[in-house]
Amino acid sequence: MPIPVAYLSIILIWSTTPLAIQWSALGAGFAFAVTARMAIGLALAILILLLWRLGFPRHREALATYAAGGLGLFGAMTLTYWGAQYVHSGLVALVFGTVPLVTSLMAALWLNERALTAPRLAGMLIGLAGLAVVFSTADGLGSDRAWLGLLALLLAVLCYSAGLVWVKRIGDDSPPLAITVGTMTVALPLFLLVWLVTDGGWPDQLSGRAAAAILYLGVCGSVLGFALYFYVIQHLDTGPVSLISLINPVIALMLGSLVNGEVLPGRVWAGAAAVILGLAIYQWETLAGLPRAWFPAAKSSN
Repeated sequence: MPIPVAYLSIILIWSTTPLAIQWSALGAGFAFAVTARMAIGLALAILILLLWRLGFPRHREALATYAAGGLGLFGAMTLTYWGAQYVHSGLVALVFGTVPLVTSLMAALWLNERALTAPRLAGMLIGLAGLAVVFSTADGLGSDRAWLGLLALLLAVLCYSAGLVWVKRIGDDSPPLAITVGTMTVALPLFLLVWLVTDGGWPDQLSGRAAAAILYLGVCGSVLGFALYFYVIQHLDTGPVSLISLINPVIALMLGSLVNGEVLPGRVWAGAAAVILGLAIYQWETLAGLPRAWFPAAKSSN
């Protein structure tokens, strides 16, 4: 599959994920929603793996990748689902928009990737300032416990970024679908444990919207999304991969407003614009180089 197609597919799937996460927990609870999603996703991924006869690598690097991806997935998804109960769906994507900042900092420490330059530092400061504007008050962000939700989302970003850089550092070249299966195999027992501790019961009222959202997340958000995600990080540096989060907040905020009737204060939109501007400045060199990275023939023809 061409890398641009996989890249754009991830943007489409993950832009709709925050709204689907909120819908999936309606009448079900966050722990059941995320556990059901992962169970569906793992079952489908194993079926596809067997039908395609791709094999399931069990060498040292593969097992390390499964562990790194699984732990990162568990931490990020548990915190995200819990935090999404208290904030508007668009804010989930907005907070995750800081992934490039955190990922690049971790990559600089773990992978010895590019050091911070003056433009990148300026972009980081602008983005963090925009996030501070959003965090300045919880009024109008979803509930009276919005600040707890935002804090959980920030911790989720740390888990997500650490998992991304950890997997990249291992450098395993196993098939993306096999990595997806291994990652979810590690994570699913942990999700089951959280469900048993927090609730452990089948939801009394599972709406059709919640069931459809869980199914969508299990099929697209987990199997397809993660398989494409691992495929992309095998072919691109962590910088371009983290740029996926640059567009997601814009689409997610629009979807939350148009589809879910979420009304956000003006300062949130201003803060979101600052976050996105900061991210664009921070990753400007990467943005400018993406066409040449994807279409090498275009580079040689100039």
